[in-house]
Amino acid sequence: MSETVAAEKLGFKAEVRELLKLMIHSLYSHREIFLRELISNASDANDKLRFLALSDPALLGEEPDLAIWVEADDKAGTITIRDNGVGLAREEAIAHLGTIAKSGTAEFFGKLTGDAQKDSQLIGQFGVGFYSAFIVADTVTVESRKAGLGAGEGVRWQSSADGEFTVETITRQARGTSVILKLKDDAKEFADVWRLRSLVRRYSDHLAFPVYMPKQGAATLDWEAVNQAKALWTRPRNEITDEEYTEFYRHITHDGEPPLAWSHNRVEGQREYTSLLYLPARAPFDLSHRDAARGLKLYVKRVFIMDDAEQFLPLYLRFVKGIVDSSDLPLNVSRELLQNDPEVEAMRSALTRRALDMVARLARDEPEKYATFWKEFGAVLKEGVAEDYGNRDKLLPLLRFASTHEAGDEDKTSLADYVARMKPGQDKIYYQLADSRSAARSSPHLEQLAARGVEVLLLGDRVDPWIMGQMGEFEGRGFQDVARGDLDLSKLGGEAAKAEADDPAHEALFGRVGKALEGQVSAVRASHRLTESPACLARSEDDLGEQMRRMLAAAGRSDLPEVKPVLELNATHPLVQRLSGLEDAEFGELARLLYDQARLTEQGQIDNPGDYARRLNRLLLKLLQ
Repeated sequence: MSETVAAEKLGFKAEVRELLKLMIHSLYSHREIFLRELISNASDANDKLRFLALSDPALLGEEPDLAIWVEADDKAGTITIRDNGVGLAREEAIAHLGTIAKSGTAEFFGKLTGDAQKDSQLIGQFGVGFYSAFIVADTVTVESRKAGLGAGEGVRWQSSADGEFTVETITRQARGTSVILKLKDDAKEFADVWRLRSLVRRYSDHLAFPVYMPKQGAATLDWEAVNQAKALWTRPRNEITDEEYTEFYRHITHDGEPPLAWSHNRVEGQREYTSLLYLPARAPFDLSHRDAARGLKLYVKRVFIMDDAEQFLPLYLRFVKGIVDSSDLPLNVSRELLQNDPEVEAMRSALTRRALDMVARLARDEPEKYATFWKEFGAVLKEGVAEDYGNRDKLLPLLRFASTHEAGDEDKTSLADYVARMKPGQDKIYYQLADSRSAARSSPHLEQLAARGVEVLLLGDRVDPWIMGQMGEFEGRGFQDVARGDLDLSKLGGEAAKAEADDPAHEALFGRVGKALEGQVSAVRASHRLTESPACLARSEDDLGEQMRRMLAAAGRSDLPEVKPVLELNATHPLVQRLSGLEDAEFGELARLLYDQARLTEQGQIDNPGDYARRLNRLLLKLLQ
């Protein structure tokens, strides 16, 4: 029995009140999600105590065996989930249950769609799993005593989701936490013993702790384990069903969607460890934050050590979820030890190859699933090309690109596909960088290549300028940015067009344009790129591209060298040919107009839009006269 010593009434934080309103009134599909979340919380509490007991065995006291108990009272309409894990002190109950401690609250609300099934799957992803109890409960009561505290230092937290909660100091004999749910009238089905037992078994078979329920038909309260209570990753692969793998993934990630793929392996010999890696089906809200928490769950001899052991996979594989359980690392392992341990470095190398092999199998065997994977994680996987030279040969076949061969802007083309479609005489893999794939597709730099039927990769991700500089070769073919250098297409035919572009008669005209644009361009020359557009900008092979320049500037770089582009003119275009007969004033206006148009095409902006508009209007008025 617990005895109340003190009580106070407190209000929820504003975001929790909004969340509870959504829980109660909107997220009704798959209501049994509450049981998954509460059982997972109990398992986490046991894991944390087991880890703390490595350095302080007295915390286990006279109750060294950790477990979870689930009990229903159909007459009272209640469900109780109890653990004997680390427990909560009074201040922790206020802090953890009265606010959403994990960041991402705004992202959680932003992803709610009005689709109840999809919305309910977001609950665990954003660290708000405890509040799912209010989907089925009118009142939630939490009674807890933290390990190491006396019986008189327990706490009772209670709320009816009315914007407030009460906290009382109680006398509690048992260590750990009990969560008591007073079920709503339309949720009494969960108090049915058989219904509850089947759900508990579904959500707990993969746990490393026994989950007990009252034994059916017993005259007295006699508990029996309803799960296998054996860590899933320690079982032989041929004994584990796909459903069990999926449920374990949901347990460690709180993701409502099943994973796209997984890889379960045991390594024996010089080093011994087991790994279970998963590829999620969707990206977390903070995937683009390279400093966000990431990594595998680390166990040593099935003892939980830490949640986010980032040392076992490189940063570009931060989307991979799973566990690694080592038999060789010391149980008191710390992050500092992990960073300096050669054993960890060897495991990291092997786990990286294992993860890339898993991705490669998905690409080879299930291309539709791989398309989903690439859409969610492709931009992050690309980072490995620049960061992991040792695995570049594994990474390059996994890349996907939009291409002029495809009608849409989706990434469908592999480098192997591209090479198989190369034209006779073509020795380069051509690509176009832009702010988006659609912008890349409409670039004038593609015109001569399109006229020859040469395929171009269309790149629009922020990381692409950085990555493409590190690509090297693929199957003996180098990569060529179509906006850099003096594009040489002589091996692909079109000699008549090249002769027209290189006609010496144009030199005087180009010199005159260069003088009109003095200080803005480094040179003016005939273009081998254009067929329809009058002008475009090109850069040398060594100059920073426009996208890379903007990316570095956004990162705070202020010491970037000034680069003046080359203005390339299409000598066959009527506007360029018209330049020759214009007087200096009109010549200068048209030259600047062509230059500004080329800048707009490449950069999407110019220094003085108002001046550009007035110049364009003056020329239009002359045409209308």
